[in-house]
Amino acid sequence: MIRQPLRIGTRASKLALAQAGQMRARIAAGLGDDAAAVLVHITTAGDRVQDRRLMDIGGKGLFTKEIEDALLDGRIDCAIHSLKDMPAEGPEGLVIAAIPEREDPRDAFLSARFDALDALPRGGRLGTASLRRQAQALRARPDLEVLPLRGNVDTRLAKLERGEFDAIILAAAGLNRLGLGDAPRAWLDPMATPPAPGQGALAIQTRVEDRDADWLRALRHRDTQLAVAAERGALTALEASCKTAVGAYAVVEAGEVRLMVEALTPDGAQTFRETGAVSADGSDAETRARALGLALGHAVRERGGAALLIGS
Repeated sequence: MIRQPLRIGTRASKLALAQAGQMRARIAAGLGDDAAAVLVHITTAGDRVQDRRLMDIGGKGLFTKEIEDALLDGRIDCAIHSLKDMPAEGPEGLVIAAIPEREDPRDAFLSARFDALDALPRGGRLGTASLRRQAQALRARPDLEVLPLRGNVDTRLAKLERGEFDAIILAAAGLNRLGLGDAPRAWLDPMATPPAPGQGALAIQTRVEDRDADWLRALRHRDTQLAVAAERGALTALEASCKTAVGAYAVVEAGEVRLMVEALTPDGAQTFRETGAVSADGSDAETRARALGLALGHAVRERGGAALLIGS
């Protein structure tokens, strides 16, 4: 039995606290007492190191490891993560126990002067920390100068305001959760420019023995869980990290899970895509969705091969 109050681990950034605060309120409501759940702030390696790209210092797991360590050793009872920050495979003993309804999964284009990527001047400076976004931008505009952009959302917006970049690309979900949903000039079509697997979704992570706790049930959103199961299946198949440019986007509609998987060479010169669908009906739909992602991811990997990796 988990003791009260339930301790929720989260990064301490403004965005992480905003989204974890929303989940804390829902968890407390499920427990029947607003004081029954509290946030525990944990600083991760990804938060501490802001002057280098993630792929140069160990990848996306740098945003989760310290939190997962706290969960494994009992200092917290669950954790809230941005699902796109989670590696394809988590540590033994932990599980993603619930995924709430997804926010906007799209990437957002922000600029002080330009309305869209194709409106940027030749040689324009585009800021992003994501290899995927870099490759997708260079596919459309190989003339652009893509520059690294780390830091929290406020820091990135301040750099744009100071004129360090002509434009930047951020996740629409994070902007929405911070009340900045009107900041973008445009949003990227997720079918034309697939986001990171799981983008826009939050994950509630627990120890394996706590995965069926009553308070988790109300947090699960079936269509979101089906969509991200497919996307993360592709992530697993492609062994995607910060050194591979991979996008995946799934929707649940008309009784099907429909998935598109994309991998690009780092310079955006080559794109490898696969699409497919499976039925969304039945108790085993999540298993089928993941299997679809695995199959499409393997097909993309076979076609792209070593060209998809940095340094190849």
